[in-house]
Amino acid sequence: MINNLVKTLVCSVAGTTVMTLTSALMSIKGQDFREPKHLSKLAKKLLPFLPKEYSPLVGWVGHYGMGAAFAAVYVALWERKVINHSLLTGSVLGGVSGLVGFLIWKATFKIQPLSPMMNYNKFYLQRMPVHVVFAVFATLAYQQIKRYEERKIREINSPSDSK
Repeated sequence: MINNLVKTLVCSVAGTTVMTLTSALMSIKGQDFREPKHLSKLAKKLLPFLPKEYSPLVGWVGHYGMGAAFAAVYVALWERKVINHSLLTGSVLGGVSGLVGFLIWKATFKIQPLSPMMNYNKFYLQRMPVHVVFAVFATLAYQQIKRYEERKIREINSPSDSK
């Protein structure tokens, strides 16, 4: 009933938003873990022709874009019934996504010679819990979508009241 693009966008926004909030809360004391901020800094360095006021937008678009990429994989796995959409499976997806996120950030900072000054080990370690948060909230969003679809199917298939 609901197409996979919409499912992906809903799951992506739910997961990425809560993940970003979690990273911001983890940044209150100590190291800054906010992904859009780091992506913004990288954008300033990688795209020197870009007006500086656009770099935060690039950071946010990049962050939500990656969330959409992860969510697209999740939705494809759920829709094809390769895996179920339980919270346990979502947590496992989050662990795998955390590993992938760790590898992406590590490669990015290795390739980018002007990467921001930070404690990389703490940043990489933080990838795991926030990706679990992302995946759990993407899973919760998907579960709500499936409940909505099931309810609509029941409504379509139930005989209407003739009174």
